Amino acid sequence: MSIRIALDNPAEFYTNLDIVRGHVVISLSRNEHIGAVIVKLEGESKTALGMPPDGSAAGISHRELGPSGDILVENHKILYKVAQVFPDENKPMLPVPIILAPGTHRFPFQFRFPFNNACSDPEAMARIGGLAGPGGLGSGSGLFGLGGIRVMDGTKQLMYTHVKQTLPPSFTGFPGEAEIRYYIKVTIQRPGLFRENWRYQIGLKFLPIEPPRPAKTNQEAYARRPFTFRPKSRSPSPVPETKKRPNLFNWQGSKQQSNGSPAPSPTSPESGSLLGVQPPANPLAAPPSIEMSARLPHPAILTCNKPIPLRLLAKKTAPVDADVFLIALQIDLIGQTTIRCQDLVHTEVTRWVIISRQGLSVPVSRPGDAVGAEIIVPDVLWRDMPLPNTVMPSFMACNLSREYQLEVKIGLAWGKAQPSGKGKTRLSEIPQEIHLPLHFSSVEVFSGLAPSPELLEAMRRGKIQRRQTNKPQRPPPLVPQHHLQQVPPRPASVSPQHPPQLPPRQNTFPATQGAQSQRPQQAPDPLYPPQLRPGQIPGQSAPPYDDAPPSYDEAMAEVMTGPVVPSTARPAYSGVTNENEPSTLPEKN
Repeated sequence: MSIRIALDNPAEFYTNLDIVRGHVVISLSRNEHIGAVIVKLEGESKTALGMPPDGSAAGISHRELGPSGDILVENHKILYKVAQVFPDENKPMLPVPIILAPGTHRFPFQFRFPFNNACSDPEAMARIGGLAGPGGLGSGSGLFGLGGIRVMDGTKQLMYTHVKQTLPPSFTGFPGEAEIRYYIKVTIQRPGLFRENWRYQIGLKFLPIEPPRPAKTNQEAYARRPFTFRPKSRSPSPVPETKKRPNLFNWQGSKQQSNGSPAPSPTSPESGSLLGVQPPANPLAAPPSIEMSARLPHPAILTCNKPIPLRLLAKKTAPVDADVFLIALQIDLIGQTTIRCQDLVHTEVTRWVIISRQGLSVPVSRPGDAVGAEIIVPDVLWRDMPLPNTVMPSFMACNLSREYQLEVKIGLAWGKAQPSGKGKTRLSEIPQEIHLPLHFSSVEVFSGLAPSPELLEAMRRGKIQRRQTNKPQRPPPLVPQHHLQQVPPRPASVSPQHPPQLPPRQNTFPATQGAQSQRPQQAPDPLYPPQLRPGQIPGQSAPPYDDAPPSYDEAMAEVMTGPVVPSTARPAYSGVTNENEPSTLPEKN
């Protein structure tokens, strides 16, 4: 007997709305009694943290625990779809098993990846656990129509805190601590008291579709910092050597020079210093000041397997004629993974070095530049350096989330080293260097899988429909009783099209929340106009993405055929490790 899962045209990774098709291939060498063949498409987000010894809420990594440390595990079923491929799912369960003859048997299956995680729906989780009464699994129909088949116990998911978000990417970067896995699992039921069910599974790699990008604008997010060098002394200028200083015995004799004039004093201005060097007119040289700024398009969005859209600018801020050069540049992407396990929270920091260049000599300030002049650093240094394929997009799951920061480390030098004499460099002519970082505290990383225009249109229509469906019916405004008493009766001669002007109303309600809700609406104060909500700004047709996570029309997803994102437009993604390797997290809950 052998079981295998053969996928039709397997992709390097799957994304939202992709259809995964395949066959369950069973090879038998003898007759076997088979009750049913069940195929599941599952996704799990699992975390495991150790209890800290001090009892605080800051969990510690599983790798830092001792052999007797207590471990808490939290497992979220972010994706759970079940299909019965034998007998046909449209037929009721057979009272007796079917005998399969020796040979090879193939059973086709098909699943479509949804957009959002499944564990955020408490009703669906309750129905899986059989708590919904009518329509439960025990009745032979229900959510999957699989009466009598053991499925996941959804009641465990009701004990956790969930968020409704887009399915997260595959991730196994922290062994024994956190992982997100997707796989197809097949179970062959073999009725009998002493017969075990046959099981087999294969892993899948998943990368979500990115949310709709905001419209391009000229706005930029920036991180800037002034670079000011320290003042340095000018190099001493040598003077011609003078006669040796007379000793104590012939000091008086040397008072008169050979021409009879008195000799200058050793400390007089005519004689220079005791070392034979004249003091400089200006002992300090004014230092240059440069303001470096790193800029990204706003909002700051990076794309997997794409270069960083970075701009580096240098601005001269001091009227000093000096040469300043960019001598070092390093760009780091910092990922912060927040791991939550019940009441414990732990943060892991990962750093990717995108580019690291030393020994550069890029001018950022010249002697002839005016104050305020800006020089753009050529992007040839980083424009051909994409993000590594181990960088996953930003995501938020129930117990895992990933955020990113960007750090640009810059090294500047004042002047160039000029060797003198026998190839040596004077100490005063060594360039002065400054190394400071420019930090973006929050950047987003998108997967690079752009949604198709059909999906964007379906999302727009779905939002409009939900707004119309969920629009609350406003009750008529409540008018206080004492206001009604102040309104005089309308004269008979006055036309109803031109009602008389009402006298000014005086509110006598106390300043409470209930009274404010009943207060009639007044004209806004011109000094404090009401703020515009997203979508009300002139020229803005749709609200920006910042106000809510994306939501696509699932009905549209069921109608679409073929891949949403072509295979040629999909970037490389590693998922950090092999998706078919065994899980490294403990199984206890």
